[in-house]
Amino acid sequence: MSNLMMNGLELMLLGMGTVFVFLTVLVIGTFVMSRLIMLAPGNPEPESKRAGRSGRDDLSEVAAVAAAVKAVHGR
Repeated sequence: MSNLMMNGLELMLLGMGTVFVFLTVLVIGTFVMSRLIMLAPGNPEPESKRAGRSGRDDLSEVAAVAAAVKAVHGR
């Protein structure tokens, strides 16, 4: 093989090795961080309270939307 081909092959192997090492470190780091987070005690999220709405409010909103659609489309 020519010297240029050998240099290209070495550069390719160096680049692929670097990417492989980086991805391996990334996977191990993600795994370790996941385990650390699972060990930490979590704070429970407060339950959301739905605002009580009356049927009259809902009907007035439906009427307002229907009137707006009728005004825009003219039907």
